[in-house]
Amino acid sequence: MTHVETFRYDDDIVRKFILATILWGVVALLAGVIIAAQLAFWQLNLLPEITFGRLRPLHTNAAIFAFVGNAMFAGIYHSTQRLCKARLFNDLLSKIHFWGWQLIIVSAALTLPFGITTSKEYAELEWPIDLAIAAIWVVFAINFFGTLYKRRERHMYVALWFYIATILTVALLHIVNSLSLPISFLKSYPIYAGVQDALVQWWYGHNAVAFFLTTPILGLMYYYMPKAANRPVYSYRLSIIHFWALVFIYIWAGPHHLLYTSLPEWAQSLGMVFSLMLIAPSWGGMINGLLTLRGAWDKLRTDPVLKFLVVAVTFYGMATFEGPMMSIKSINALSHYTDWTIGHVHSGALGWNGFMNFALIYFLVPRLWGRPLYSQALATAHFWLATIGIVFYVVAMWVAGITQGLMWRAFDGDGYLAYGNFMETVTRIIPMYYVRLIGGLMYLVGMLILVYNVWRTIAGATVPEDEKAQAAPLVGEPRRYASLQQMLEAHPFKFAALTLVAVLIGGIIEFVPTFVVKSNIPTIAAVKPYSPLELEGRDIYVAEGCYTCHSQMIRPFRAETERYGEYSKAGEFVYDHPFQWGSRRIGPDLHRIGGKYPDMWHYRHMEDPRITSPGSIMPKYTWLLNQKLDTSYTSAKLKAMQTLGVPYTDLEVKDAKKTLEAQAEKIAKGLEAQGVTNVADKKIIALIAYMQRLGTDIKKTSEVAETTP
Repeated sequence: MTHVETFRYDDDIVRKFILATILWGVVALLAGVIIAAQLAFWQLNLLPEITFGRLRPLHTNAAIFAFVGNAMFAGIYHSTQRLCKARLFNDLLSKIHFWGWQLIIVSAALTLPFGITTSKEYAELEWPIDLAIAAIWVVFAINFFGTLYKRRERHMYVALWFYIATILTVALLHIVNSLSLPISFLKSYPIYAGVQDALVQWWYGHNAVAFFLTTPILGLMYYYMPKAANRPVYSYRLSIIHFWALVFIYIWAGPHHLLYTSLPEWAQSLGMVFSLMLIAPSWGGMINGLLTLRGAWDKLRTDPVLKFLVVAVTFYGMATFEGPMMSIKSINALSHYTDWTIGHVHSGALGWNGFMNFALIYFLVPRLWGRPLYSQALATAHFWLATIGIVFYVVAMWVAGITQGLMWRAFDGDGYLAYGNFMETVTRIIPMYYVRLIGGLMYLVGMLILVYNVWRTIAGATVPEDEKAQAAPLVGEPRRYASLQQMLEAHPFKFAALTLVAVLIGGIIEFVPTFVVKSNIPTIAAVKPYSPLELEGRDIYVAEGCYTCHSQMIRPFRAETERYGEYSKAGEFVYDHPFQWGSRRIGPDLHRIGGKYPDMWHYRHMEDPRITSPGSIMPKYTWLLNQKLDTSYTSAKLKAMQTLGVPYTDLEVKDAKKTLEAQAEKIAKGLEAQGVTNVADKKIIALIAYMQRLGTDIKKTSEVAETTP
């Protein structure tokens, strides 16, 4: 007779992650509303720490790693225990995971608003925090795989497959993309430069969306949608196809963020092709989710959990159709750098991830606290507010983005740019920013309704004991398995190894030629390293978040070369650690800004952008005119760059501060002649030096001499 064991699940850790999800959800959405308001009303950029450029990375990190991250951990820990019929591997590891992750989030909140950033999208946190993320992720992995090891269920349910892919791939992405050379406790430079840095960053960036915002949430969908509907998953076979196709194909698609840039053409085409292939497995998963609800439509009318789940999966389908469509080169030529991309991202982040989070909270809170939800009516009101809000938001960004793309590329009957002044496109879309703000406010109000509903549900509640369960331990092993998939399900570590192989293939094939074959990045003899002052100015540019509004990549379109100048070449970025190509143009491209305007223009532009660019929505940067430039690490910065392969001589490193002061004095004297005094040691001088350097290494196509060493 089989011995049955009695044990308890660890529900306390799930409660902690649920409450953290709610807290950080409010913070993330509030930050999003603030930056949306700053685009509609530039006057709201009140302090250096809360300007758009500094708050935007805080918003994205809070939304991804705090709001979605905590919900993901709550759902994984709750469902994994029940799918494995086992308590989590180690209670101490669970606590370390929870508190460590919250400290990482707080660290982000204490660094990003102060300009401590790497500027790598979704990976802006500096190296000590990156190390902490890696350490806590290892704790999470040990706890999860330890639970699988001591499971009492032989075969792994589909949700566990997606959790495995998430844990392995996120670790790989984070480590590879975060490799950097520290200069001080809160400053480092990535080991990659230019084109290579761009490829690694968007291999990470796109797959952070894939394996942090998609695969774990799909795992939650496969567990909680059948639970909420009280129906089995529609198709086990479709689940198998969905999983293996997704984890193999997704990893190849990163280069679609770099179409028409200086990335080698073959890599761009590879990214586009695999992006289009993603439609099939993505929609397979959506269909599998929605058809799970067959026979539960009556319950859908009254159950807010199912309402959120259905809309979440629908947004997943919309986003995973729109993304591949936007990776088609002809469409990307119009959409890239516009607000259309912002609308697409938020349809996934708020529609897919946000609604899944809300469903998870409403499903788990009554079960974890042993009380019915305070108000189904409030949950339904939240659903409709959030749904209407996200529709307002996304449609506004679609309209704004398509308007931008069409205006940027429009020519008049005489062959000139129809809208030669970039500010014409900025002022045209301001009404859409108002609509976006309204949509964001509605979504935030819905979140606040959830907070009230949950608070009334759990206030004064006696927290129940951890749920008791019984199951027999695993004994022996079947002699035969019905399929290879079932054999893998019975051996989690073999399953994990095969998953890792599937993920590695695409990254290796994209990286090796780009890093090893020199012809992929032809060098340009005229391109020289930045001077010490220019390097300091570049770091100021990064710290202020200028990359969130400006690109430094002129694509080979007539409209762009007419507007900005000669298109960008791969060899121009070989000394850029990190690259600064940007992903959005709220302001014009800056790659050829050097020498276009006098120093005084840049000074006045930072003092008040409306002086030089009427209609601009850029914040004032008056503090740069008054704050002293810190040069204590200038030599260390050049030394680090030298270590990374930038050809500075030892003498240049040694004399870095002296060289910096000489260049700064020269710029300051020019400004002094026009009435601006006492600025030789200010940050503005370094930023001016950097801006005046951009794009000046090559002036004309005829001067570009590309060679392959």
